[in-house]
Amino acid sequence: MVRFLTAFLFTFTCIASYALDNVTATVDRNPVFKGESFILEVVADDEVDSDALDTSALLTDFIVGRTSVSSQTSMINFKTSRSTRWSTVLIAKRTGEFVIPALKIEDKYTQPITIKVHSPQDSSASNNRDLFITNEISNTELYVQQNITLTVKLHFAANLKRGSLSEPQLENAIIKQIGQDQESDAIINGRRFRVIERTYTISPQESGNFTLKSPLFSGEIQLQTSGGRSSFFSFGETKSVSVIGEDINLAVKPIPEGVYGAWLPAELLTVHDEWQPDPQAFVVGEPITRTITITAAGLSQEQLPIIELAEIADLKLYPDQANLHTSLKQSRLVSQKVQSFAVVASKPGEYTIPAFEIPWWNTVTNRQEVAKIASQTITVKPNPNASASLPAAPAITDNTQLTQPMPAPAVETQIVTVEKTPWLQWLFLGLWLLTMALWALTTYLGKRKNKVENSQASTVNEYYLQLLSACKQGDGAKVQTLLVPWLNLKITHEGYQHATISNTAQACELINDDRFTKAFNELQESYYSKTQKPWNGKALFGAIQQVQKTKLGVNAKSKISLNP
Repeated sequence: MVRFLTAFLFTFTCIASYALDNVTATVDRNPVFKGESFILEVVADDEVDSDALDTSALLTDFIVGRTSVSSQTSMINFKTSRSTRWSTVLIAKRTGEFVIPALKIEDKYTQPITIKVHSPQDSSASNNRDLFITNEISNTELYVQQNITLTVKLHFAANLKRGSLSEPQLENAIIKQIGQDQESDAIINGRRFRVIERTYTISPQESGNFTLKSPLFSGEIQLQTSGGRSSFFSFGETKSVSVIGEDINLAVKPIPEGVYGAWLPAELLTVHDEWQPDPQAFVVGEPITRTITITAAGLSQEQLPIIELAEIADLKLYPDQANLHTSLKQSRLVSQKVQSFAVVASKPGEYTIPAFEIPWWNTVTNRQEVAKIASQTITVKPNPNASASLPAAPAITDNTQLTQPMPAPAVETQIVTVEKTPWLQWLFLGLWLLTMALWALTTYLGKRKNKVENSQASTVNEYYLQLLSACKQGDGAKVQTLLVPWLNLKITHEGYQHATISNTAQACELINDDRFTKAFNELQESYYSKTQKPWNGKALFGAIQQVQKTKLGVNAKSKISLNP
């Protein structure tokens, strides 16, 4: 019987406690600062649904952040109590006095709360702030696709446990973080703050008036006791905080009419070049390095133009990959492109380098300007080592004297006396002498031809075999040295005894074979490019073998220069 009454009383007590009697609302501090978070706490004295609280009425004057819900049940002397607690993070949008309206939980309402919101610049109340954000922008009036910088600084005096900072928001714009976060200390109104600084570049993609939304910080700070020291029971206890900076209005202007060339809005744009070696020391066949540098303030590295140089006859260009750099100088975005070109001249003489121009829009003076490298003339001298390293094939003419002339054979003369028919004597004698002369001439010419062919074949085999060996070993320098003498002797073999070539450009023109030209260009790129790469001579090896088997052709005579 006693057990029955106890269970009845417990059940009755629990049922009676389920009724919702009261709902209260409080804030953790008042007044507050614009852009700084505070906590609205709503408590119902019963267990109710977690979605029972509707905060949509707060959106007019406040930014409504995360809401956490917790429930608690306790029993004291057979009396059970239940409660449901909502904690909502709010951030005031404007300064002034605002009312948090009565909030409904089932059929009960909270009491309204009047909130005073101070400006962040209010020095009389700023000492109470433990956390705030400041935004600094390089320009509020800009052109479409122009880059500006936004510097966001998070100041906090409390012990920050964790947190995250969102990105700024701007409709139809490219926003990128530049560099890493910077940390420092600052003294503000006598209080020491820790400062975390982050910089963004912002490039609007359309014109008009826009509002740049400030980044929002959300995190947790460690709570302290009233004495400023953490007790055993408060150790590790944290509080959720949020803070947002001031929004910024931007006026974005369209591209002006009459602009020519690519649209490059910048505060400053310069271009210059450098030559190596000294401009007075250029020689045929040796690489010249020309480095062009573009520097711009207010442009991203992706916006810098492509460097395209005009082609010049007898000057071959081998471009290196461009190097791009971006940095911040005095809160300005500065980008730079550096690209080198290896220039190889095939003939001596004077060459005129055309001017290089980049039209751009000056956002400071609001007018179009042109960054320019003026036209210049360089002088290329003959290579003094060309005659020594590239020997020409010996030319053989009809007037060439033989070093070992063929001696006339000794002829024993026999006198025949014919008494009755003297004319037959002279006839036989003439025929015999003619036969001896023809035999001597044939022997002389045969030996001369064999001597010349054997000498030339020996030389060709020597150059040709050395050339193939250099290709196998990947010795590009030796290949370029042997190429001209090999072809000069091949020209002589094919009947062009007075014709020779003096450089590799003429060699490529004479051979006139795409396979050979492509393989030889790969060799030059690997040696004359600024970033040299290992060269593989397999392709050139096969091309040289093919050229050796093929005659240069009748038309080759008109494609090569003649020695004087």
